[in-house]
Amino acid sequence: MRLLPELGLVCLESILVRKHNLLSIKSLSVSFGGLKALTNVDLDLNQNEVVGLIGPNGAGKTTFFNALSGLVDVSSGTLEINGKSHKWPKPYELIDLGIARTLQGVGLFPELTVLENVMIGANKTAKSGLIASALGLSGSDELRLKQRSMIALERVYTASLADEKAGSLPYPVTKRIAIARALVSEPRILLLDEPAGGLGAQDIEWMNSLIQNLASQCSVILVEHHMDVVMSVCDRLYVLNFGEVIASGDVESVRRDPAVVEAYLGVSH
Repeated sequence: MRLLPELGLVCLESILVRKHNLLSIKSLSVSFGGLKALTNVDLDLNQNEVVGLIGPNGAGKTTFFNALSGLVDVSSGTLEINGKSHKWPKPYELIDLGIARTLQGVGLFPELTVLENVMIGANKTAKSGLIASALGLSGSDELRLKQRSMIALERVYTASLADEKAGSLPYPVTKRIAIARALVSEPRILLLDEPAGGLGAQDIEWMNSLIQNLASQCSVILVEHHMDVVMSVCDRLYVLNFGEVIASGDVESVRRDPAVVEAYLGVSH
């Protein structure tokens, strides 16, 4: 059977579309006065991939997240999402772009319930209670938002705590709730800022499993100092030092990079 030219073009187009990175950042630079915080940083993120961003304190990891989150001004660089060029976003544009972020701490409101805290993370998913009034929701919108929030809590196995005050819960549990708050907007790109920070060994192991599960429904950029987490869950790594990428690639190639081993991962004996 002869392949029609039109069909061949369609097939070729579909292949090219599939090859688009979900997120592509090129030559990102950020300066604070005369200080260069990031210099010509490139990073690509594919569908359902976990990419780790590692480096010592002050290397530029948080600045990278802040640039992508619209919290700092970008000096230069390009941003593409799904193969389409975008201006660097403002914080209020992130949900529409399918981006959500957690913070290094937890950032929950201790006087609100777990459910209310998660609902706040989706304040642009709909156009009455404290939360309904604060977000300007109708009764039907509030009900839908509660349902979405409960689904997000189920994904981190904390749905049974929905009515508990956030301030009454142990720290490892609040870390899960912070992730649920980011998930409620159903992001395509999830920025996790040190999710294992302050956790014990058992909770870290649980967090590793959670991140791997999340990657089945979204893509993840992970900033983390716990190297066992990074090596367990990441598909690829980017290593920052003084605002520049000094190494990138799959976990094993970065692990074997002499400069990375010496500077960040420790020399094995």
